[in-house]
Amino acid sequence: MTNPQVKPVILSEQVQTTLTTLEPLTRKVFLSLTPPSPRDNRADVDQVRQMLERSCDNVSVPLSLMRKLPSLCRGADWKVTATLAEIGKGWKLIELEPGDTTNEQFGLAIDIGTTTVVVYLIDLCDGKVLNHAAAYNAQIIMGEDILTRIRQALEPGGLDRLQKAVVETLNRLIKDLCPLPRETQKITAVAIGANTTMIHLLLGLNPASICRDPYTPSVNNPGLIPADEIGLDINPLAPVYCLPSIGSYLGGDVIGGILVSGMHKKADVSLFVDIGTNGEIVMGNEDWLVACAGAAGPALEGGVTAFGMRAEPGAVDHVSIDKATGQVEYTTLDNKPARGICGSGLVDTLAELFLDGIIDRNAHFEKGRESYVIVPAKETALGEDIVVTQIDINNFMATKGAVNAATDLLMENVGCDWQGLSQFYAAGAFGQYLPIESAITIGLYPDLPRSSIVRLGNSSGEAARQVLLSRSKRMEAEAIAAKVTYFELNANTTFMEKFRGSKFLPHTDLARYPSVKIR
Repeated sequence: MTNPQVKPVILSEQVQTTLTTLEPLTRKVFLSLTPPSPRDNRADVDQVRQMLERSCDNVSVPLSLMRKLPSLCRGADWKVTATLAEIGKGWKLIELEPGDTTNEQFGLAIDIGTTTVVVYLIDLCDGKVLNHAAAYNAQIIMGEDILTRIRQALEPGGLDRLQKAVVETLNRLIKDLCPLPRETQKITAVAIGANTTMIHLLLGLNPASICRDPYTPSVNNPGLIPADEIGLDINPLAPVYCLPSIGSYLGGDVIGGILVSGMHKKADVSLFVDIGTNGEIVMGNEDWLVACAGAAGPALEGGVTAFGMRAEPGAVDHVSIDKATGQVEYTTLDNKPARGICGSGLVDTLAELFLDGIIDRNAHFEKGRESYVIVPAKETALGEDIVVTQIDINNFMATKGAVNAATDLLMENVGCDWQGLSQFYAAGAFGQYLPIESAITIGLYPDLPRSSIVRLGNSSGEAARQVLLSRSKRMEAEAIAAKVTYFELNANTTFMEKFRGSKFLPHTDLARYPSVKIR
């Protein structure tokens, strides 16, 4: 793995789908050709095309392959394997190899997050994940959040720098997965899940309109793009498919989450939430889907607290407070000396402070206190106390309040209440690592039966795997995108009103959290 400190969100076994029929973005066909003779003097390229069109309609051959095809066929004794990509209503030859290599077919499922990039190497023959690698998105040095990167893209040369940064991240990960150049050339298809801004920056598209009224992206469904046009170090003609977006802040990663959860095929109403540097919320069922999204800030990634940090070795990831003694018990990632607090540790801390009466329902410290020591200086790697301050809590509550306000807005618009929710899907790091009881205690998760709370893991990466392997899944994803009604929060005055009144623990309406009320 390129950066051993990165803790990637896994593909949750709970939601991984075994695809019974594989229809990957590319397919391989073994050809036993007829050597030219006086009886058969067809041109080499024509013979290959005609043989392929026995199973694939409208096959085109790019000039780059026309140039090497004659010598390759002769050197392979006229036994070759063709790799084809479905393009529109036809097929395009993207590779020709000597011999029978039909059992060697590989693709990439990629999740490009604002913070972390994960690449999964997929066997296109059976759909299995062979390996994965993760690293921080190198764009971080130009801005931790989406809005900062959009502003950077508008600077002279900024868009080019951002595009190169994410491509270099991807190519490093691909090299980790396939150290030899000849191995990377065997990668013939890519599917990507990412938010709208990340797709724009990957493709080198101007993202300026994403954050300006009326918040319209340059493109929602870019279609299939050859890998060499982006700069990926794989087969240059490999098609790259990006899961479609819906709006400025509702990207293909969310469409992927809906696809993986299956909420769009269920009669009961479900809620999907993914909170990171961007926040997305979807509600609906088989008949309708409504969604809203916006920049959430890195609340769960350590970006809003004085001692906040990402989920790296030394991060405090779980906290409990003994009610009798007030003693703080904690764990750190890799059992390293504490260096800071990551998202799960912060959620635990707030829940414990609230339940012990150290902070009130307004999330304010009692008795004039301004901070609370989580790890004393003598136990830290920093030589100073690791604390949570009132300012830290206020910053976190802004993101927590935004989640509540956005969810309330959706429910109000569709006439649905909390009692009408059958399942809650938590995606990404928001779903994978946050402690469920603590998240409910502070109001990040709804107070539903615990069996109704489903951790999706890296649903964006799993969706990329599914659309990489299945034409029907690609069509399903595009049908979902066409079905969703998108509410733009940035210009919504009702949202701002709800946001101002939503910064309570666990919620303004305590009746929604009966289990917390009892505790």
